[in-house]
Amino acid sequence: MELSLYWWIGFNVFILLMLALDLGVFHRRSGAISIKEALLWTAFWVILSLAFNVLVYYTFGSEKAFEFLTGYLIEKSLSIDNIFVMILIFSYFKVDAAYQHKVLFWGILGALVMRGIFIFVGVELIHNFHALVYIFGAFLVYTGIKIVSSGEIEIDPGRNPLIKLSRKYFSITKEYHGDRFLVKIDGRRHATPLILVLILIESTDLIFAVDSIPAILAITDDIFIVYTSNIFAILGLRSLYFALAGIERYFKYLKYGVSAILIFVGIKMAIVDLYKIPVQVSLIFIFLALALSSLASLLLVKDKKTSL
Repeated sequence: MELSLYWWIGFNVFILLMLALDLGVFHRRSGAISIKEALLWTAFWVILSLAFNVLVYYTFGSEKAFEFLTGYLIEKSLSIDNIFVMILIFSYFKVDAAYQHKVLFWGILGALVMRGIFIFVGVELIHNFHALVYIFGAFLVYTGIKIVSSGEIEIDPGRNPLIKLSRKYFSITKEYHGDRFLVKIDGRRHATPLILVLILIESTDLIFAVDSIPAILAITDDIFIVYTSNIFAILGLRSLYFALAGIERYFKYLKYGVSAILIFVGIKMAIVDLYKIPVQVSLIFIFLALALSSLASLLLVKDKKTSL
């Protein structure tokens, strides 16, 4: 799909404008975000994404619209695990709820840049080295199996090499200073523990991008569709975090749905030269995997709670 430069400029200007409104107008002051507000913002980003999907449908046709929606659902489903890791990070560092929004804002802004680079590099690699689709496919199948076999998510931020490096070469205060990443003490600039949290969130998102980008490339290699579906999914990640924080135990079995999706798209990518699975079939499979695993989580966790 050949696009003029105006589409790229217009889309990115719109995204930057929405981010500026988010932090500069609606969340100018640090404060805890209620579940109700988080759900409203989550609904807003989902509706905005679907509105863009309608625009894609009427501008580029149904096939591209299906590709966008499928890519969006893949990224959204994979972001659930990312959210659970964020919950663990904030808990480990004992970050006040009032400061979490700012950390997530800058974390997601960094993620947008990194994802953009990953997408452009990934598409170019696949266009120039077709054999990579088999490697990506095998990697996704392996990752899907590993998600189920690895058990509960565990994380030890203290062992993260970036955190160790930061503590070794930078002066970091022992206590937080509000929502500030840097402070001046006795004329010297110091980093606060909040910047360590930001570094850790950025590094974990980089790891998750290794899974999510090949997964979307299994659906389409149209760089505009891959890029926009990924960006829209990430934009809603922050509000989805606040909506899910505290109720993550009700999504215990969602990892099985995510695992099934990764294995499916991995197989789809690996057999692309033998048989191209229609994007409509992919969309139905992903929707069913998410719906069934979410339903199982809600019903089984509720039954266990009742039996206690």
